[in-house]
Amino acid sequence: MAVKRGDLVRVVREKLENSVEAQASDPRFPSYLFDSKGEVVDVKGDYAFVKFGKVPTPNIWLRLDQLEEFK
Repeated sequence: MAVKRGDLVRVVREKLENSVEAQASDPRFPSYLFDSKGEVVDVKGDYAFVKFGKVPTPNIWLRLDQLEEFK
């Protein structure tokens, strides 16, 4: 999937949980990452800046391969 600004996405649990990013931080990820839709705010290189709007949370940079289209 080619991710671009404005796309609605969600995080693929298996790809995030087994990533270098998960090993470098707290591996307990909130459920909204996997269950709610996020909007791609910006894309730079292999990363997308995603905003999750259902809950008051900070925006987060995620690798493009960790995202899938929200259906």
